[in-house]
Amino acid sequence: MKNNILGITKEELKNYFLNIGEKEYKATQIFEWLYCHKEYDFNKFSNIKKEIILQLANDFSNEFIEIEKVLEGLDVKKFLFRLRDNEKIEAVLMNHDYGLSVCVSSQVGCNMGCRFCESGRLKKVRNLETYEIVEQILLIEKYINKKIDSVVVMGIGEPFDNYDNIINFIKIINDAKGLAIGSRHITVSTCGLVPKIKEFSNLNLQVNLALSLHGATDEVRNKIMPVNKVYNVDMVIDSIKEYIAKTNRRVTIEYVMLNMVNDCEVDALALAKLLKGMNVYVNLIPYNETNNIEFKKSSKNRIDKFYGILKNKGINVTIRREFGGNIKAACGQLRSESD
Repeated sequence: MKNNILGITKEELKNYFLNIGEKEYKATQIFEWLYCHKEYDFNKFSNIKKEIILQLANDFSNEFIEIEKVLEGLDVKKFLFRLRDNEKIEAVLMNHDYGLSVCVSSQVGCNMGCRFCESGRLKKVRNLETYEIVEQILLIEKYINKKIDSVVVMGIGEPFDNYDNIINFIKIINDAKGLAIGSRHITVSTCGLVPKIKEFSNLNLQVNLALSLHGATDEVRNKIMPVNKVYNVDMVIDSIKEYIAKTNRRVTIEYVMLNMVNDCEVDALALAKLLKGMNVYVNLIPYNETNNIEFKKSSKNRIDKFYGILKNKGINVTIRREFGGNIKAACGQLRSESD
């Protein structure tokens, strides 16, 4: 099976051209056609000689996944994609005051099994290939006829469970001749795969890292996140401290607010104690309820009180603006209802 050209990094293309006896600058020309001119027909690469075009067509495919459905709400659009093997994934476009952000999926399903997450109900079928992640952005940009400003890898799947494809995806969208999305505008979220956090810290990519923590103690986290039984709170926080020390980058701590589960005063105090002195900020996330899961969203009063405790303890904290509650924007919700 041919590799899709939209899943190949520029460095890989340079090596490809060198291996077939061509100059490596051809890789930059190909990237310009694909990502600057948005031209995917090899035969229309007018500054590439015919024999190279024939070689590209022989060695690479240029097929696209398809948009199957789009749901629209206030400042948000949810896209359901059908893949070449008829599996389905989704992405969410959000219109913030700082620009357009897309949340992309990294896997078909997810094996992490977080109990509050719709994606966790959809067992992992396979990893997404690099091109399938890149094409989510390309198709959304074409649909809205605008450039995406920032990307979060926080949709269906655990990105660090598809590590190599995610790293290649970052390289392609971050490349100046690729989608030219700046490092500081790319965020990768993990539920706490400690070995991969350590590996990621050595790459010096300068993108943002977010940790889906959702509980400050093993007692709470074990109830809602099975991964904690492999990588507990202390292990995860130690890996984050190591990441911050190596990269000098601030880490986002994602914390979904679940009514009477992790939103009590004792939880806020435990979180403040856990994060004291760390270069992090906490993003409190009002829970996006689904029909399939028993958890409920914390009340505004409980969220505000939790926020106030963290603030009082000197923790940088924000409350995420709610998006898409009326269009099934919870991760995996649209896909699960389309099967």
